[in-house]
Amino acid sequence: METVIRRELITDKRICRIFAAGVFIIFTTLSAFVRIPLPFTPVPFTLQTFFVLLSGALLGRKLGVFTQCSYMFLGLTGLSVFTGSGSGALYLLGPTGGYIVGFIFSSFLAARLFEKEEKNHLIIFLRFLSADIIILASGMLWLKVSLSCSLSQAFLIGFFPFLLGNVFKIILAVLVYRSMHSRIKAILY
Repeated sequence: METVIRRELITDKRICRIFAAGVFIIFTTLSAFVRIPLPFTPVPFTLQTFFVLLSGALLGRKLGVFTQCSYMFLGLTGLSVFTGSGSGALYLLGPTGGYIVGFIFSSFLAARLFEKEEKNHLIIFLRFLSADIIILASGMLWLKVSLSCSLSQAFLIGFFPFLLGNVFKIILAVLVYRSMHSRIKAILY
């Protein structure tokens, strides 16, 4: 029975990679709809960063960045994939545009940080935290520009309020990464 469970249904690695990228695009999209509006900031709390971080760590540089670029491209073409059913180029000029652009850089950084396998939970956590800070910093800097506010104001509405929630998402990402990374790598590469 175990050999049946461990056997891949699709043995072509290219098809597996396309499927994995599609899954992460879908998860990033669906997690945009799990949002909690915060009264003191124009940016809602979503689950997207969880999947962005995992896309880089599990899929690698090329595929991880491809998933986040594809997600952004789908939104730019008019599909309602952004938070609040948003889409289009004007959406990226709004308050959450910097975070979406940060997804691409964060996925890349996560992939680079996870090129070498790591078993230590603390190091995995710190790697995910580093990639998450890229998202928050991109979003905060764009808020400074788009809202014409000071850097300290942008920090208070675009970075600080998300730290605690993102720590919980990172802890969950560590657990998922630890349980899946070796199997995902075996399937995709």
